[in-house]
Amino acid sequence: MARCGCGGGQCDCTVQAGDNVTISGSGSAANPYVVSAEVPCEAVRPCLSGGPGITYDQGSGVIAAHLSGQAGNNVSIGPDGGLLVPTAGGQVLTGCGLSGNGTAGSPVKANTQAWPYPCSVDTFGGVVACDSQGRLRSEPRGMVSFTSYSESRDYNDVPIPAAQNTALDTFSVNITNPDTCRPAKVFTEREIDVWMVLPAGAAGGTGVASDEMFYMRNTGTGSIVGVHSQGTKFLAESFTLAPGASAPITLTATGGRGSGGAYYYSIVFIMRAMIISL
Repeated sequence: MARCGCGGGQCDCTVQAGDNVTISGSGSAANPYVVSAEVPCEAVRPCLSGGPGITYDQGSGVIAAHLSGQAGNNVSIGPDGGLLVPTAGGQVLTGCGLSGNGTAGSPVKANTQAWPYPCSVDTFGGVVACDSQGRLRSEPRGMVSFTSYSESRDYNDVPIPAAQNTALDTFSVNITNPDTCRPAKVFTEREIDVWMVLPAGAAGGTGVASDEMFYMRNTGTGSIVGVHSQGTKFLAESFTLAPGASAPITLTATGGRGSGGAYYYSIVFIMRAMIISL
């Protein structure tokens, strides 16, 4: 290095360049040493790596934001190259059943009303569900159906039994709940009509199960043909059918207190059912 009284090779200094370093100048006051260093990208890249929210390409050396591909992510790269999260305010259009514009002060929500009943909404409130096509659906609609069955059977002049409420014949039909979603209550109306012949002085009674509903004695001198009475019962003791289920309903025609050669030759059965699911 140059200084006063040091020259002519008396105090020479040697400066040697290392890796990625260049040296210029002679070390004199007029031409001092200038040390320059450059670090190439290839030497720096192994020290860098990506992390959460960052992508890093070691080949190109490009560092960028890592945007999640998860559904519902609204973060994007804006036209100016910066991260962009679109604001929802003023862009959300709501229709029937929805309110709000998507801002913090006016979030999108269901446009509900106050529960107007004295019972608890937690206990008695209905259900709104989403179907396979993404549409809102309410609970199944209530169903009320009516069905009727009838049958007529003829017999070969069978005597009316003496014992009261003796089974003459039994009729049975299947009732089906057409609602495949909910159980149904079934109410039935049942009719039995037993046709009898009462010779002079004869008597007989007919009924449903253990209930004798008609009795007649012939006090005349000739036979009475086609004696009958249509007994009707509405069974208020309803029963429940599971969704889509079927169950048999039976009805027994009875006769009794027969005397004097009384006999029956035909029985007509009618059954009507109302099936209600709400």
